[in-house]
Formats: sequence, structure tokens, C-alpha cells
Amino acid sequence: MRAALLASSALATACLMDASVHPLRAQENTVTLDTVNVQGEAANWAVLTEGRDSYTAAVTTTGTGGPTAWKEIPQSITTVTSQRIQDQNLSQLDDAMRKTTGMVVLTNDQGRSSIVSRGYEIDQMLVNGLYAPLSSIYGTQPDLAIFDRVDVLKGPAGLFYGGAAIGGGPGGVINGVLKPATSNYTLNGDLTYGSWDFTRAEVDAGGKLNEAGTVRARIVGAFQSKDGFLPNNDNQVWVGYGTLAFDITDNTTLSLYAWHQERDVQPFNGLPGINLGGGVGQLLNVSRSTYVGATWNDFHNESTDYLAELVHRLDNGGEAKISARYSDRYVDYRYAFGASAISTAPATYGNFSMQYTAAKYWETSLAADAHISTPFELFGQSHNLTVGADYRQVETSLFAPTSTSLTGTYNINNFNIYSVPNPTTLYNRDTETDPSQWGLYSQLKINPLDQLHVLLGGRLSWYDNTSTVTTANTSSGARTVTNTPIGIDGKFTPYAGLVVDLTPNVSAYGSYTGIFVPQTELDASGNTLDPREGYQYEVGLKGTFLDGALNTSAALFLIHDNNRALATNVASVYVPAGEVEVQGAEFEVSGKLAPGWEVYAGYTYTDTKYLTASASQVNTAFSTYTPKDNLNIWTKYEFQNPTLRNAWIAGGVKAVSSFYVTNAGVTMTQGAYQVWDAQLGYKFNDHLKASFTVTNLFDEVYYSRVGSTALFNFYGEPRAFWLKVSGTY
Repeated sequence: MRAALLASSALATACLMDASVHPLRAQENTVTLDTVNVQGEAANWAVLTEGRDSYTAAVTTTGTGGPTAWKEIPQSITTVTSQRIQDQNLSQLDDAMRKTTGMVVLTNDQGRSSIVSRGYEIDQMLVNGLYAPLSSIYGTQPDLAIFDRVDVLKGPAGLFYGGAAIGGGPGGVINGVLKPATSNYTLNGDLTYGSWDFTRAEVDAGGKLNEAGTVRARIVGAFQSKDGFLPNNDNQVWVGYGTLAFDITDNTTLSLYAWHQERDVQPFNGLPGINLGGGVGQLLNVSRSTYVGATWNDFHNESTDYLAELVHRLDNGGEAKISARYSDRYVDYRYAFGASAISTAPATYGNFSMQYTAAKYWETSLAADAHISTPFELFGQSHNLTVGADYRQVETSLFAPTSTSLTGTYNINNFNIYSVPNPTTLYNRDTETDPSQWGLYSQLKINPLDQLHVLLGGRLSWYDNTSTVTTANTSSGARTVTNTPIGIDGKFTPYAGLVVDLTPNVSAYGSYTGIFVPQTELDASGNTLDPREGYQYEVGLKGTFLDGALNTSAALFLIHDNNRALATNVASVYVPAGEVEVQGAEFEVSGKLAPGWEVYAGYTYTDTKYLTASASQVNTAFSTYTPKDNLNIWTKYEFQNPTLRNAWIAGGVKAVSSFYVTNAGVTMTQGAYQVWDAQLGYKFNDHLKASFTVTNLFDEVYYSRVGSTALFNFYGEPRAFWLKVSGTY
């Protein structure tokens, strides 16, 4: 870990050199592009990363109402570019987040992992700025084939994303930018084969539908299948995507998008552990291929999304935009997993019990946004005003059994998946929710001086939700109905930021962001607790060098999360008295260091703790599964000499410090670890290239997630090999 951190520090220092003394400025090749009809494509081109051969982006899509220069956002933002998705073989969202600065992924089946930022799980995924829920247990994470890029804003973003009433929590926001329809005719394809019969095929085609290029289309399809290093843990996903763009006028474009995704998994909920007593747990030292589950373990998810955007580009450089997204999801799962610690008694050594979970889940969501962003002149300076309104509605229905016990005793040393009985499941509990929210927001960017930029914003939110739980008694047939209504009117969320240009390349910033999160817990009178409230302070530096080819950032952040539900001595009665603090630092370098040399390096230090909580929690870690040190590095060098000019070499490391989880008074701990990857590639001609990648190069044995003595303990993936062939026409 120390060596990796030192390497990162040295790399960051080198990247912060002034552009005037760096060889890239003098040696960078000039690229001449074919002349194309841009019209409505101009707005898309500003944010696209495909075809740019870069690990960084000067413009971001997250944190403001529209595409904005990365340096002008006074918060930490990371972009997972199209090139990095391709080079690092990032096919699923959780893959990409494992390789993103500051992000923590709590391992589960691929596509079903929890994503955590600054100590908080992220429960939403924006697509082109429009909301839909993101859930680990329901597997609603998308395949990345449909995206040009993924932007991640760390910390709360309540101004444009709702103050967390529906989504937008304190941890951050993830926004995927869909691949747009373009007028250039393209046909791209990838084939990948790897360890444990990993197979992936991807095709991407599009072009103009009329001579003028004012009507354009694009289709994308991908299929992926993997057995995984665990037996009986198959995982398949396929996605189909299509988009049409119409230039109604030179300044007005209508874009339509639709995609459908299905995922089928034989789930695995992790290994059990050992309770050594005295609150100490121990992870199992068994084969990494050990699987705990049943032959009937099954998970199926399908989702369909439709999105429409109407954008009018104003003559003064502003824009007016109306957009909406509708999502329809269905999930059906039923699987067995460990339910107790492994016995250490001599007569029953290795024994444990099991249980199962099952559900049928329906979810529809609607998100809409309308805003106008326009520059204006005042006192000889240019400023910008954004005003808008948005709406979100989610309706869910969950059918689940009230009893999920399994009979029998099992042994970890000779576990047999065929011995787990297949129970009769009675779906006798129905939970319906219908949260809705709408809001008004405004942001004013004032430039008192050329070097000084002030951002002031505010949001008013209205929120309603009723949760209805209906439980049927299986013997008497009686039904119990419980309703929990929540209503919030005109909640104000403030935002303020300051950006100072210290030099043409470096700016300093500071920001304040408000937090509010509705709660469902009840007080002694049976009333819903007031929302959690809080704030984040962040200060930092951002640098853009080598004519935008290299970006660097450094940030310090502090989050206070107040009024959290705190349990009392009375069952199911809470008081809004809990308080949590999250503080840390983040550093990132991304882009081109020299001709042919791309780098992405990020390090985050995170410290979380309870300030006010139960007596045993005060001043203890709040997010114990968030390691204090989290480092990601990936770098690629394309040889510049004539002999090896078409070859490249790449590699990287993920290194984290120790982390732990305490469950039912027992603590499970994973020590610090490092995982190294390496890659060789060759470009045969302008149309064909191939790469060979080795992940976990030194075959490090570690647990990527720890949970409890019963479940959620996952080994990290062993050494694996991947061969990828890509064609472009």
C-alpha cells in the first residue's frame, strides 16, 4: 500500500508541472477531422468523449443544469471516459465505480453490488440528467454499452437533484451520458473472451438518415455471459438500445432514446464466517471457489427506459431544454444463503444453517425537467442565470413471503447444493409505495471580475409519499394494513460556491451544499420524524494543463448529517437526535502526460464517525466498510518509435487500507490489500486492434467485502485473463 501511495504522489507531482516546460505542448500531433454537418450535433460534441483517445474531459454533465466546464464546478467530479471504459474492459456500472476515485463497491453478483461514496450508498442513477432509482438487491445497474461517458459528482448535489427526497443523497450523484445519434456512418464491434468462460459481444452502428444529416440514428446491442470463478454463479446480461435525432431547425433538436436490458443470475450471497467470541469474527480460509446456495437459486431482472429531449440553443449561447424519462422494471428472485456462523465445536465443526429470500417487484418511475440557462451582460461582465422546474414520481409494488426459513444443517467443508430443500413460497406480504416530488430551482453565476466566479443557488421542494403494507395471515386469512404517510412542503435547499482563477491554468474553489433526507421512522406519538438535515463544505484546487489534455484536482471535504433517527428504549420509537460527520481529502490526475501516455490516478482519504448516537457508537466509525485509504491508478503508453508504434502497454493498481463491519456485536475485518492489472495491445490497422489483459496479476487472496458471520463475505476475483478484439469501420 505504501509503495502504491508513493507512486501516486510522485505521479501527481509530475503532472502539476507548468505546461510551458512540458514536452507535450511542442510534440503533440495535430489531428485533422473530416468536415461534418454539425447543426444539432454541436451541443452533443461538447460533452462526447468517444473518439478523443483521452482519460479526461474538460466539460462535465453533472452538478449544474447543463454542460459546464469542469473547472467551474466547485465540487469533486470524476469522468469515466469512453476510452477508459474500452481500455479497462469496464462493461458494468459496478466495474467502473471500482476504478473511480473515492468510490467503494460492496461486492455482490455483478450488476447487483452496492455503490458507496463518502460513506453513503448511492440510490439513484441519472441518465442524461434524469432520475431513476438505483438498487443493488433489485439489480437495476445498467450495462455500459449504451453510454459515451459516466460522470460522478462526489458529495451532495441537492440544487438540481432534489435534496435527496427522491434520490440525490449526501454521497454523490452518478450521471450516464447516452451515446447520441451522429451523422457520420459508423460500425463498431467488440468481442471478448476470458477466464471462466467470460464472453462478451458488442455492436454499435449509426449514421445520417437523410442527405443533409438532419435526421440521424444509432443502435447498440451487447450480450455478456460469465460463469465466474464460483461454480453455480452464472451471470448473463443483454441490452438493446436505439436513438433518433431530428434537427427541427438549425438551433432546435429533438432526440428520442429507448433501451431494454435483462439480467439472469444464479445468485450468491457470500460466505459465512466464524464467531471467535468477545465480539471478534474470523473470515473463512477456504477455497475461493466455495459456493453457498441452492440449485434453485435464481434472479431475473428486466427494465425498459424511454427518454426524450427537446433542446433549443439560444443565439446568445444559452439553452432552453425540456426532457423526460420513463422507466419500467420487473424483478423476480428467490435464493438461499447462509444464516448463521460456522460452528467451531469439535462435534459439529463446520456446521451452519441457511435461509432464503424471495420477492416479485414492480417499479415504474417518471422524471421530467424543464429549464432555461442564459448568459447576460452586467457592469461590463458576463454572467449566467439558470431557472427550472422538475418532477419525479416512483410507484413500486413488492410481493414477499413473511417466512423464509430453511430446515436442515449444512457443513462448509462438504457443502452440497443439491441438499438444500426447495420450499413452497407464499407471497403474503404486499408493500406499495408512491413517492412523488416536484421542485423549483435557480442558479446564478456572477463574475464580478474576470478571475472571480460566484455561484448562488436555491431549491424549493415538495414531497409526498405513502407506504402501504398489507400482510395476510396464512392460517386465518386475516389481513393487516399499515399506512405511513409523509409530506413535506416548500423545503428550501441552499447552495453557494466560489471559484477564483489563480493562474490561467489553476483555480481555487469553495462550496456549501445543503442536505435534507426524509425519514420513515416514527416518534412516540406515531408521527414521522422530521427529515435529516445537514451540509457539506468543500474546498480545493483544480488545474487544467497542456491545452486541456491533463486535468488535476485536490479537495478537502466535511459533511455533517444531523437529525438522524436514533432508537429509544421503546421498541419502534425513535427520536431525531443522531449526528454523523464525514471528512476527508481527494486527489486526482487524469489525461495525457506526454505523447501516447495517458494516466488516470486518484486517491481518497475518508474518515467517518458518529458524533451523536447510542452510547456504544459515539466517536466510532459510521461507514466502517469505507476504507480510510482508497487508491486507483491506471496508465497506458502507446509506443511512439516507428518499430513499435502500433503497440501499447498498460497497467494499474487498486489499493485500499483495512476495513471492517460489526454486525450483532461481532466484527469482521479485512486487512489492507493491493490488486495489480496489466495489459498488452496492438493496433493492426485503422480498423482492427486487440488487447490481452491480466487482472489480479499477482493472484492476491483477499475479501473484497465483509458483512457478518452469516453472509456477505466475498472473496476478490483471482487472477484472470481477457482477450479482446475490436473493429471499427
